[in-house]
Amino acid sequence: MTIIIDRTRERPATAGPVSVAERQREKARPKGLYKARVPIYPKLVHGQWRWIKWALLIVMLAIYYITPWIRWDRPGALPDQAVLVDFDGGRFYFFMIQLWPQEVYFITGLLVISALALFLVTALFGRLWCGYACPQTVWTDLYIYIERMFEGDRNARMRLDAAPMSFNKLWRKTGKHLVWIGVAFGTGGAWIFYFHDAPQLIRTFWVGTAPMTAYVSCAILTFTTYVFAGHMREQVCTYMCPWPRIQGAMLDDQSFQVTYRYDRGEPRGPHKKTESWEGRGDCIDCNQCVVVCPMGIDIRDGAQLECINCGLCIDACNEVMDKVGRPRGLIAYDTDAAVAARNVGQKPQHRLIRPRTLYYGLALALVGGLMIWGFSNRQQLGVHALRDRNPAYVRLHDGAVRNGYTLKIANHGFETASVEIRYAGVPGAVLRIPGQAPSDPLRVEVEPNRVTSLRLFVTAPADQVATGSQDAAFEIRSGEETQTVPTAFDYGSKDR
Repeated sequence: MTIIIDRTRERPATAGPVSVAERQREKARPKGLYKARVPIYPKLVHGQWRWIKWALLIVMLAIYYITPWIRWDRPGALPDQAVLVDFDGGRFYFFMIQLWPQEVYFITGLLVISALALFLVTALFGRLWCGYACPQTVWTDLYIYIERMFEGDRNARMRLDAAPMSFNKLWRKTGKHLVWIGVAFGTGGAWIFYFHDAPQLIRTFWVGTAPMTAYVSCAILTFTTYVFAGHMREQVCTYMCPWPRIQGAMLDDQSFQVTYRYDRGEPRGPHKKTESWEGRGDCIDCNQCVVVCPMGIDIRDGAQLECINCGLCIDACNEVMDKVGRPRGLIAYDTDAAVAARNVGQKPQHRLIRPRTLYYGLALALVGGLMIWGFSNRQQLGVHALRDRNPAYVRLHDGAVRNGYTLKIANHGFETASVEIRYAGVPGAVLRIPGQAPSDPLRVEVEPNRVTSLRLFVTAPADQVATGSQDAAFEIRSGEETQTVPTAFDYGSKDR
């Protein structure tokens, strides 16, 4: 026997008009194994934190889009782009700094500093990164702004989504998505300029002669920006990003977070102008903190994984407090310990300096100090000496012994380096470049941003020949910089 369970619910024919909210809830009701995404329509709010978000959005988008076009004069054929990740040349340029592949430890140090700074800021002030600086937040804010331009604020967008298809709905939706795609394409296009010379790439891109990696990278960034900021939004923060789950380990009851001060707000409920505020809290249960939240949560339920600490609910609540004549700050950046202390009549204390912030601060200072020391002691020349292995030595007709070496000199600077080369450790040794007369010291010119490979012969005179091998070294001098590169000299055996 087959049993069919019909989970659909028919509305009675006599029922009245269906509200927009009811239609949205009906659309969001699960129809299968997985719950459908409930659309969130954040309402526009004005206030201190909203303006801070606007300012940071403009600054960070400007940095992202403009940085690849900043020029920085460098000599010769070196790229004149201030910030460039040059995979072809194996270099990373950041204004006056140039990093080579073997200096990846500097990149590692910068990543460690970034992580420790994020830990410290989170321990002190909660998820400020998520609420104000995360690319997902920045581009989602921009996409919501574009959405408002075409479809209006919260209520207008809800009505438009619930309305049947019409010319008005079609052109608004089409215009919105076209602008979204344009912003996404601009995002992907700006990204590839960080990996190629921007003025050259923008010319070759449109005629189809740019590297294939540029087209693929631009397409991927365009697609992900459009999908993540336009369609997934809060789902990226809640389900895809690991940071909401990690940041819980950074927080304690002394961390500043967007907090509903229940000691002042409860008991909550509607309020009329003529009613007294005695015996009740300041929260009038207007839900404005909920409708402005881009994550669709109720901050009055306490700290939640989804909350990005953007502060928009603070602005919304302050507007309401102004209208009802109550003090601002019912929702504010505060600590759980302060709220609990006020709730029992004690004076709240805020402790910014505590064990975890000290650990993060000291670790940040240590790694930062090591990075500064590394950059300040960074040598312009990197030198490596490779001794010939086959043959390890050559005995000449007059009894002298010759060793062959390959000296590789990397010039990390932007100017040609004049280098003096000496050989120490073997008395009377003669140093020369094959095909040239011996000289002491050898003088060579090393081009900027290049590795110069030198083939060198070192000959020990017959009266100094011993057996086995002995320690030796190349002494490299350029200007005030001197390096000693250890190596060895092989005499072989006399009876051979």
